[in-house]
Amino acid sequence: MNHLISCTIDFVKEKLHGAEAGHDWFHIERVWKLSKKIAETENCNLEVVELSALLHDIADPKFHGGNETLALKISQDFLENQNVSNAIIEQVLFIIQNISFKNRGEAPKDLPIELKIVQDADRLDAIGAIGIARTFNFGGFKNNLMYHPEIPPKLNMTKEEYKKNEGTTINHFYEKLLLLKDLMNTEKGKELAQERHDFMQKFLDEFYKEWNVT
Repeated sequence: MNHLISCTIDFVKEKLHGAEAGHDWFHIERVWKLSKKIAETENCNLEVVELSALLHDIADPKFHGGNETLALKISQDFLENQNVSNAIIEQVLFIIQNISFKNRGEAPKDLPIELKIVQDADRLDAIGAIGIARTFNFGGFKNNLMYHPEIPPKLNMTKEEYKKNEGTTINHFYEKLLLLKDLMNTEKGKELAQERHDFMQKFLDEFYKEWNVT
């Protein structure tokens, strides 16, 4: 492991100490490892991929009053202090700014492969068994209802509606998680997403079966 990546890991671990369990260092570590796995199948700048994966949630807006510029400032300051080139910094900041699900409508159409890789990795960690665990953890963190049969999911929300939405945890599967499989960018991402998607479908089937006791 090179010195820059090692320093970035230490920085992220320190910044995210005590973070909500679905967006803590272990989330970052999983996304970083998945990014490297996907990068093996693509022609890309691995350093940009690794730095972006490690810094992508350094200041998630939903934990910072909706501030979407804080992560960019923290990342830029850190990378400049590490004497990273301006070209690399610009690529990393672009990825951090455009990676999220809620910003997909604002992102440019022609995305660099490095963003596609890290975005796939981040979306993979939002689905499957880990995704289910993270979703319910965050729902509990927000004190959201687990499920309410009379509250339907809100589909096709705008960015602002998505940010303000306080629906049930089960609805979040339909509002985001079940959509991610078809939003994967890379062939490896698509391959890994299918199994996780199928697992979520089985979970939901079992959930409704247990909820609707007759």
